[in-house]
Amino acid sequence: MTAPLAAALLVLSACDGTPKDDVKAGPEGASSVVAPGRPGEPARTLSADEARREAPLDKPNSADFTYTEMMVVHHGQALVMTALAPSRASSEGVKQLAERIAAAQKPEIDAMKGWDTRNGAAKRPKTPHDHAAMAGMATEKQLADLKAAKGEDFDRLFLELMITHHKGALTMAGDVLSDGNDVTIEEMATDLVAQQTTEINRMARMLKGS
Repeated sequence: MTAPLAAALLVLSACDGTPKDDVKAGPEGASSVVAPGRPGEPARTLSADEARREAPLDKPNSADFTYTEMMVVHHGQALVMTALAPSRASSEGVKQLAERIAAAQKPEIDAMKGWDTRNGAAKRPKTPHDHAAMAGMATEKQLADLKAAKGEDFDRLFLELMITHHKGALTMAGDVLSDGNDVTIEEMATDLVAQQTTEINRMARMLKGS
């Protein structure tokens, strides 16, 4: 999400004590900036004005809006699943895990909805999405099976479905980290990756011990 030119621009605004190896003297004393190329591409020498024009803005793009739209629905299904645990799970570990997931994802939904409001998502044309086909989403039958399960059967099915669900969220977060342009969304996605990777590893251990 962060373009190499962003780093190059920092050189232009660096204080006097900062090394300025990337800045060269251009015609008539004008400064130029060596902008690192993408992997496999050579670096380019740009004038200060060219570097500023090419520096990425933090303006949200379609990938950012798609991420919040889809992830709100994705998190919503996780809340449906976690709400079943208190009355159906036999393991205190599963109940506590479900409680923690719900406690994390409810505020995340609110944060993404708030971001949508601030950035005018309601005014943007909607792109049709098949929410049921999102990565990691449980099918209607799987949800019905989870609602019907109790005790150890619920524990096992909950862990299996939630691991898949979390892995789907990691895929979606990876997509927006690659294609998005908004710093706030980048931070949200990065936090999600760290948190849900930890939870996946924990659930995998719980499954092995069940």
